[in-house]
Amino acid sequence: MMTTKKAFSIEIDFQASPQLLFQYLSTPSGLSEWFADNVNSRGEDFTFIWDDTEEYAKLIQKKNNEKVRFRWMNDEEDQDDCYFEFKIVVDEITKDVSLNISDFAEEDELEEAKMLWNNLVSSLKQVLGAA
Repeated sequence: MMTTKKAFSIEIDFQASPQLLFQYLSTPSGLSEWFADNVNSRGEDFTFIWDDTEEYAKLIQKKNNEKVRFRWMNDEEDQDDCYFEFKIVVDEITKDVSLNISDFAEEDELEEAKMLWNNLVSSLKQVLGAA
């Protein structure tokens, strides 16, 4: 039985330059500061480590200081549709920076997934000193 995951996104304002923010979204050292306990990469292949859990993802899109998209490399059949993406949005007039996160979750886990991302982003803001 295949469950369909629903796409969702959250947008958060940041007091940080796109260049700095991008480092924390696209590099193993940056991601390990807030997203996972440890992150390793070999080319486009990323390993995210939490406690005793390892998850694998492939970096499938990268646009400097603008966006990065990963796809989880698990055994689920619908993995092709499931990715998570960080997109840095700069307001042309005010130059305000915001981070748009897109992800997928089961319908009954949507709120939980959004809460998780909000918690992760709080950690990112602390790391950046942008809280």
